[in-house]
Amino acid sequence: MEKRMNKDIQINLVMGAILTAIVIVFQLIGSFIKFGPFSVSLVLVPIIIGAAMCGPKISTWLGFIFGVIVMFTDAQAFIAISIPGTIITVLVKGAACGLAAGLVYKLISKKNKYAAVAVSAIVCPIVNTGIFLLGCMVFFFDAIKEWGAGAGYENAASYMILGLVGANFLFEMATNIILCPVIVRILNINKKL
Repeated sequence: MEKRMNKDIQINLVMGAILTAIVIVFQLIGSFIKFGPFSVSLVLVPIIIGAAMCGPKISTWLGFIFGVIVMFTDAQAFIAISIPGTIITVLVKGAACGLAAGLVYKLISKKNKYAAVAVSAIVCPIVNTGIFLLGCMVFFFDAIKEWGAGAGYENAASYMILGLVGANFLFEMATNIILCPVIVRILNINKKL
């Protein structure tokens, strides 16, 4: 029993390390693909896979690493306004989306593993985007109002939803829902061999 637990821990650590590398690469590559002012978060896919294959601790770690990389790739406009606000928003949204995906998967997988992956694929971008919007309201609202007015939006809320996150959120959600269940199914088939 102990030997099997050690093997499972080793497998999770190796999978976690591989997914960490993928998170870094995806975020760096994704920073060049823009929808509006922000890059596409393809990085949510390995976070959800980490939730399904390794559990909430690894998916939280992956989300945190996502946040760290965002600090260096996408957060310059926000850092210029508030360094602490940017750090809090970016790191919390990353870790929280990973934790939420992991906990949702863990809860639902008892009934159906593939439904759990699909629901995690929905929850992850909702938490990521929701905390980003909350951080915008708490730390950057005055700047957001100015940016929205400059972009021709009537109010800050419409700019936040339509200008900052709209298309990006929909792309993230669709990508997660399509790719994650397929990838997890392939990994589970490979696990059985």
